[in-house]
Amino acid sequence: MIICGASAYPRVVDFGKFKEIADEVGAYLMADIAHISGLVATGEHPSPFPFCDIVTTTTHKSLRGPRAGMIFFKYSEKVPDMKERIDMAVFPALQGGPHNHQIGGLAAQLLEVNTPAFKEYSKQVKANAHALAEALKAKGHKLASDGTDNHLLLWDLRPHGLSGGKVEKVCEMSCITLNRNAVHGDVSALSPGGVRIGAPAMTTRGATKADFEKIAGFLDRCCHIALKVQAQAGKKLKDFEAALPNDPEVKVLRAEVEAWASTFGYPGL
Repeated sequence: MIICGASAYPRVVDFGKFKEIADEVGAYLMADIAHISGLVATGEHPSPFPFCDIVTTTTHKSLRGPRAGMIFFKYSEKVPDMKERIDMAVFPALQGGPHNHQIGGLAAQLLEVNTPAFKEYSKQVKANAHALAEALKAKGHKLASDGTDNHLLLWDLRPHGLSGGKVEKVCEMSCITLNRNAVHGDVSALSPGGVRIGAPAMTTRGATKADFEKIAGFLDRCCHIALKVQAQAGKKLKDFEAALPNDPEVKVLRAEVEAWASTFGYPGL
């Protein structure tokens, strides 16, 4: 079986090419679209379904539903009992009783996905991610693959001499949520050289391309704070974390981010 899918890939997945390779070697093809399923559902990313034997996804990322998962498969003469194998692997092998509230929540979310409003949301997610990428590049920052075609981007911090963990910590203290992430060429996933940034959450709250350009400004300031604190405290992460709370710029940035973010509402509230 060949598995295609990623958690930090900012470009379009060529499922057709994977299918060619799978057919050439006689392999089954499985796609995990956990991160891009919302884009796939609205036609903002090519679909894996014409090419793949099995497709899996979570439902709480770009699909914007409750925490859950879905498995799709095609009947095959090679494995006529595939349904039974999948059913058995899920229950009783891995899961216990069903969470009916999540099943109901997922049904409601899939109904919303099938609306023009959700289609517009998916378009805006991509536009916002692209705006953020271009704004960071304009400020001199390096991105994996030099940009994004989907809802996320991967910021390579190694040219600054920083680790993803340090910038993640500065962002956390500034009320900005992202996560450290390995980038191509890293020698250790324990000390990754980048951070992963997604657009869906703030897009859901109504942020536009101009707002994401402002977010790029916040992120740029986080990077400069990290550089300053590292220069003062040294390169060890524990020393960096000990010195960071005393930095006055972090407190100023946190107040600005909180004030700015509070101008955006939450759906349903």
